[in-house]
Amino acid sequence: MANLAKLKFAALNITGNNYLTWVLDTKIHLEAGNLGDTIREESSSSSQDRAKAMTFIRRHLDKAIKSEYLTVEDPLALWNALRNRYNHQTTVILPRARYDWTHLRIQDFKSVAEYNFALFRITSQMKLCGDIITEEHMLEKTLSTFHASNVLLQQQYRARGYTEYNQLISVLLVAEQNNELLMKNHHSRPIGSAPFPEVNAASFEVNAISSGGDNHK
Repeated sequence: MANLAKLKFAALNITGNNYLTWVLDTKIHLEAGNLGDTIREESSSSSQDRAKAMTFIRRHLDKAIKSEYLTVEDPLALWNALRNRYNHQTTVILPRARYDWTHLRIQDFKSVAEYNFALFRITSQMKLCGDIITEEHMLEKTLSTFHASNVLLQQQYRARGYTEYNQLISVLLVAEQNNELLMKNHHSRPIGSAPFPEVNAASFEVNAISSGGDNHK
């Protein structure tokens, strides 16, 4: 239990606006400590394990919530009470996440990384609420929201037949980096402003000296 106690994540807020992520974090850590059975119906866990689970759950509650449920000693009873109190967050978060997903377009972001962050933020919320977001959904969302000026690129990426979103986004990140490098090179030394290569300058100087020497013969 000592190692379990060291695992930290945000405590459940009194407003419950982080309830869905709190539930996920709590389940993961309880399972890691072999205490997952303590919050399941018809549990056969020992009184010692229930006490350990209770200690861990209470450690990750807002002080106000902890005070409200001070007399609850069973982790399953506390778990169910919190679910009844805060599970309505799904009805608040899911509609907003679906709206954001509908209007998500890669062309609206300054970088691929920013788009990627937004996509996973939205899909994570949807998945927490029970919506299923597949690799195909993420691929189609990305490819179908390219800017109109990049329609040829979109067709090229489609033709490659990516089956995983991470494959596509990795290629887009590399392409973006290469484009940035080309633009930086262009702005630091515009077309037509490149100096003579040093080897050519040296050859020119040698030829000039040689020519001068021949004139004195």
